[in-house]
Amino acid sequence: MAWTWRFESADGTEVEPAVRPEEFTTQGDAESWIGETWRDLLEGGAQQASLYEDDTKIYGPMPLNAE
Repeated sequence: MAWTWRFESADGTEVEPAVRPEEFTTQGDAESWIGETWRDLLEGGAQQASLYEDDTKIYGPMPLNAE
């Protein structure tokens, strides 16, 4: 199993993240990573993110801004 993030602009278009994530082995590792890097991702142009387990969307899109 691999946990990955998909990053999007506000209109849902996929964007390349400013910080390239790895494939995570647990959901907790993936969520910890985004908790540490969301500001850099937001500054780099990603407005929202979705979490996937392999090809299955677990949740999202969730906004990366604090509002």
